[in-house]
Amino acid sequence: MPGNPVKVAASILDCDFLHLADQLAAVVKAGTDIIHLDVMDGHFVPNLSFGVPLAKAVRSAVTVPVHSHLMVTEPEWLIEKFLPWSDLVVFHVEATELAEQCLETIHAAGKAAGISLNPNTPVESLRTLVADVQEVLVMSVHPGFGGQEFSPEAPDRIRETARLIRDTGSHAVIAVDGGINPTNCRLVAEAGTDIAIAGSAIFRSRDYAATIKALKCP
Repeated sequence: MPGNPVKVAASILDCDFLHLADQLAAVVKAGTDIIHLDVMDGHFVPNLSFGVPLAKAVRSAVTVPVHSHLMVTEPEWLIEKFLPWSDLVVFHVEATELAEQCLETIHAAGKAAGISLNPNTPVESLRTLVADVQEVLVMSVHPGFGGQEFSPEAPDRIRETARLIRDTGSHAVIAVDGGINPTNCRLVAEAGTDIAIAGSAIFRSRDYAATIKALKCP
């Protein structure tokens, strides 16, 4: 809501991996609330990113929460590998026929669970799951690559997600990912976003602190 700052999650997909520790320290010092890991398998999305060793390295380098976003086919095979290094694990509703099993695995480890949906997936597809998740991640681009343009339909989908959360009695927060920058962040904040995920907007900026402050939409 206007006047209530959103949290900012820095997606490291666009960071300088030759200086990963320094980049992580810099964005945390600049006010990042969460480090966001975009895990891609080259199947569910047309890109490869990184795996467990990098998640382990990130977890050892920061004290803020680490969220792992599994953009992978059949995430039930990978969730357990990322759980030790993540505070929250997000998987895609489109990627598995075993969503309930995925949630049980995450919760059994004492971690928070999130579920994500692509821009062309009906929000209603989450109705039977949303009461059991701690986060719904609304994609405002088609996942796979950083630096894409923000979808103008995203605010309406965020509002629809917020209604579904209220209707089902869920306590899930709403995150949004894809093309988020200081220009459009207020649109998603006013629609009901709790966490703004940004990668290129942060790591390609000259002033991390100023960018992160703007993304929080105080």
